[in-house]
Amino acid sequence: MSATLEADAPTRSNIRIEDVEYQRQGGRALLARVYRPIGTGPFPAVVQVHGGAWTSKDRTDNDFIAKALAESGILVAALDFRMPPEAPYPASLADINLGIRWLKARARQYGSRPGWVGLFGTSSGGHQVLLAAMRPDDLRYKELALAEAPETDARVAFVISGWGVLDPLLRYHLAKKAGNAELVQNHDNFWGSEAAMSEASPPAILDRGEKVHLPPALLFGGDADEWVPTDVTHRLVTGWKKAGGDIEVTFYEGANHGFMTGKPDAPYAARAIELIKGFIRKQTA
Repeated sequence: MSATLEADAPTRSNIRIEDVEYQRQGGRALLARVYRPIGTGPFPAVVQVHGGAWTSKDRTDNDFIAKALAESGILVAALDFRMPPEAPYPASLADINLGIRWLKARARQYGSRPGWVGLFGTSSGGHQVLLAAMRPDDLRYKELALAEAPETDARVAFVISGWGVLDPLLRYHLAKKAGNAELVQNHDNFWGSEAAMSEASPPAILDRGEKVHLPPALLFGGDADEWVPTDVTHRLVTGWKKAGGDIEVTFYEGANHGFMTGKPDAPYAARAIELIKGFIRKQTA
């Protein structure tokens, strides 16, 4: 799992971008696109998880965000992971859990520290990073072995969810109500059942009082998000704090779901990137 390929993305003067195989499934390499600041470090580090309704896109999603973070001195490893039709839930969570451990094991090699590795994701990725952060020791999620560092765990220093689909079951019902057949099918393909959507809903997990890990968290998104009503975000924040965790939330006025997906010049994009940088630096000061 150490083969390295030059990424097709251009290398900038103060960062190096490369694709690295972090695991192999059925003879197929799964890659992490690593955005490495040039310098001695130590650099904060983040595993980036893409969106796409759990069923599409790849590690190049949010490339402009990863570059902006790396150019400011934050190491980013953006993961590819298994998705339907290859594999439904919880395969992607197993891949993300492994990706965290893989980056922690290589942190010093990349100029970071194992204790400075966090998570960042958007949309369905924003949901998955919360789930991965809350359940680092879930036997389903940590089933993939990391031969080079078998004792490394998947606990993270922080987690950031951008317009995360915080409650998959609610979004499923909203998609049905809106007549969005494609989105409903994506849910069915990934989750298989409403029971699975509820089992893996971070607000519901906290409501049920499950024992979870709660690293410092940041949520951000639009107050006009059609799939993530603000009351769901407030429900998660209340539950996180009640369970003893620290969490921050920022809403952008009038912004809808995916307000900056692939759009570096979108309103609030620059502000959101600065928010991410500031939060990461505060957790790794």
